[in-house]
Amino acid sequence: MNFKKNLVIAAAALAVGAAQAVTLRVSNQGDVQSMDPHSLNESLQLSFMGSVYESLVGRGKDMSVQPLLATKWSQTSPTVWRFELRKGVKFHDGTPFTADDVIFSFKRAADAGSDMRGYVAPVKDVRKVSDSVVEIETVAPFPILPDTLTVFAIMSKKWCEENKAERPVDRRKGVENTASFKANGTGPFRLKERQPSVRTVLVRNFNYWDKVESNLDEVVFTPIGNDATRVAALLSGESDVMEPVPLQDVERIKGSPNLTVLQGPELRTIFLGMDQKRDELLNSSVKGKNPFKDKRVRQAFYQAIDEETIKARVMRGAAAPTALMIGPGVRGFMPEMNKRLPYDVDAAKKLLADAGYPSGFEVGMNCPNDRYVNDAAICQAVAANLARIGVKVNLQTETKVSYFPKILRRDTSFYLLGWTPSTADAHDALYNLMATPTDKGQGQYNLGAYSNAKLDELTTKIQTETDKTKRDEMIREAFKVHTDDVGHIPLHQQALAWAYNKNVTLTQLPTNYMYFKWVSMKAK
Repeated sequence: MNFKKNLVIAAAALAVGAAQAVTLRVSNQGDVQSMDPHSLNESLQLSFMGSVYESLVGRGKDMSVQPLLATKWSQTSPTVWRFELRKGVKFHDGTPFTADDVIFSFKRAADAGSDMRGYVAPVKDVRKVSDSVVEIETVAPFPILPDTLTVFAIMSKKWCEENKAERPVDRRKGVENTASFKANGTGPFRLKERQPSVRTVLVRNFNYWDKVESNLDEVVFTPIGNDATRVAALLSGESDVMEPVPLQDVERIKGSPNLTVLQGPELRTIFLGMDQKRDELLNSSVKGKNPFKDKRVRQAFYQAIDEETIKARVMRGAAAPTALMIGPGVRGFMPEMNKRLPYDVDAAKKLLADAGYPSGFEVGMNCPNDRYVNDAAICQAVAANLARIGVKVNLQTETKVSYFPKILRRDTSFYLLGWTPSTADAHDALYNLMATPTDKGQGQYNLGAYSNAKLDELTTKIQTETDKTKRDEMIREAFKVHTDDVGHIPLHQQALAWAYNKNVTLTQLPTNYMYFKWVSMKAK
């Protein structure tokens, strides 16, 4: 009798536990591209996988660098850092986390197929001192190494070897392996289900090494590309959290008694890039030469774009026009330099004529339609602006699933991209977006291959300089070089807008990262 009674009590307890399970339903305009944390250096990817995988150091709610898989770190020489690893941490499959996993992860991230190469490029060697201590030696002094490691995930050496995932998923080539669909991190949530473009489900890791603020048992992430459908799902209660909020729907959602809209500045800069390497553009009516190699053409494009109208009409005021490739909140931002070239159609026409294109020309343009706030509409506005100076833009908009692999192959002549410096430092943008591309990871997102030897020299010096005054002056000089060259066409910093049910508590970072360990829900 007692045995049966105990079974009944146990069954009742399970039923109550199931009834009280807390599920957060999140919708986004696009999907996470892969479960491999080294496959794509993109904010949504890094944000989502940051709840599954962890780095040696992380960011706090105030964006400060804080211990994560490393408990402390120090410099033992100008080029050597010692990291003490957290003991007792296990991967989701129960394998202990050790120094071997750190060394393996650095090697994996440096692979040619990795999109995180830029973060580990300054590293010369990673050495095991003991199972819980590693030394990281950099090629030269690198004072912002901890900032750089905040988005660099540590993977299990044993799991990757057993699953033939020793090398990262190369999104440019469409290469996939076990890590594309499965995951084994140390984070507070583990992967339960992965259906690309349909839904991805995370569940709580109850063996997590730390206490978390979250009371979530499950997170269901659903990509909903159509703005109206995504908003309807939130209003009907099918979604608990959505981002981004379509700008035209902000006031409508604010008017709902059960919903909250959280808006704030984002560190991301939206800009245009141009192929400046090929002798003939891939997609252009101009044959035998590349118009974008001529600064006058690049400047004509810049001055033909009416960014203030894009801000007012396309972005509904939720944008800050910029002349720089970084925005306020990024270390090294120079407000006095943030002055755009004037919008001037006549000046743009003259520049084109002087460059030998008095009637303009045709050029292809690539743009995502589900990655940035109103990205396709921005590109349509740019195309309309350029038509006024005789430039016919053949615009191709597409989902980021196909967009990113294409532009990462540099299969583009003219493109739109957004960039958030993960280190919150100017060097990140200089190194990744503006420096001459190399096979070591420098200029990995300089997709038009803009190149200036002086900027490269300054970028290298900025990486190693420890004196703030000298470093700021170098950053200023580097930005001036890039601005004078019209290396890219900066447009604006977009504003963040998340919407969620009022029973949800969360933290919005200026990087647009949503960590589920900081999300909780009250019973409805």
